[in-house]
Amino acid sequence: MTKKIAVLPGDGIGIEITAEAVKVIECLNNDFGLNAEMEQGLVGGSAYDASQTPLPEATLDLAKAADAVLLGAVGGYKWESLDISVRPEKGLLGLRSELELFANLRPAILYPQLAHASTLKAEIVSGLDIMIVRELTGGIYFGQPRGVRTLENGEQQGFNTLVYTESEIERIAHVAFDTAMKRNKRLCSVDKANVLECTELWREVVTRVSQAYPEVELSHMYVDNAAMQLVREPKQFDVMVTTNMFGDILSDCAAMLTGSIGMLPSASMDKNNKGMYEPIHGSAPDIAGQNMANPLATILSVSMMLRYSLQAEELAVKVEQAVNRVLDQKLRTADIFTDGHTRVGTDAMGDAVVAALRSNL
Repeated sequence: MTKKIAVLPGDGIGIEITAEAVKVIECLNNDFGLNAEMEQGLVGGSAYDASQTPLPEATLDLAKAADAVLLGAVGGYKWESLDISVRPEKGLLGLRSELELFANLRPAILYPQLAHASTLKAEIVSGLDIMIVRELTGGIYFGQPRGVRTLENGEQQGFNTLVYTESEIERIAHVAFDTAMKRNKRLCSVDKANVLECTELWREVVTRVSQAYPEVELSHMYVDNAAMQLVREPKQFDVMVTTNMFGDILSDCAAMLTGSIGMLPSASMDKNNKGMYEPIHGSAPDIAGQNMANPLATILSVSMMLRYSLQAEELAVKVEQAVNRVLDQKLRTADIFTDGHTRVGTDAMGDAVVAALRSNL
């Protein structure tokens, strides 16, 4: 049965890195029997330039009809002066909301070949393997009311609302506990229950859900301490679950433990395991078009797509093995390059992964 993949390159380096991921999918189609059909659409700044909206109806329809979505990156300096309602990031938020992608899975894995690239000591990060489960469609990014208003004294005031319902917390908690059951059965729930009533409810609900998972060891941690512990002793964590904003911040912190944000994929899932897959880095407009960007996070996002949405675990493993072989060959893009390695561009790195895949036929 043919699987449909919506490919949304977006802006900046998103165009380049997505092209390399498409090469990998084409290789899987031609040589490994994947049988996936790809169709491209516009999102973000490129979509605004073409149609005055960051999420055209045609793109949303394409994404809804697909079995999975592959996204590059959105945003850039060019669109920062636009009204917030039509900035590129609204296209990304719109996709998450319209597709009901409430669960974001962000692995932070340190490949042994890149231990030298981390800013922390090797003994602190060697063997690092964390999964951060971030709630994605609720919390302060979506809460109402929000905006900027003028007070009676003429002063402007900005305001956003942090809000979660029990059902929203319950569903992300189940995803986190299910994820922990497939790993080392340890889950840390991150909140700020000492000062935020909303996350006091978060802690209560997560604790209640834990009763259905007696094999999982549940702990709780305030977000400020969690940020410190990620840098101090990151290997104490197995699975972390947290709110939209806290997850946004902590997952980027965890990314740098691995040596480069250019190495980390992510999956945003709905209740039926349909997902949108994207690297966690941004559009990097300063290097766009220069053949410098690291495509490995996007290629590893394809691996997550194969595993979670396309039910092709064997192919997911093959992609991961190909990335490992390329790193063993000491090929490095600029973000992970050090002396003693061979520096390559975006396209050459993608070609190397495809070659490594074919060598495993």
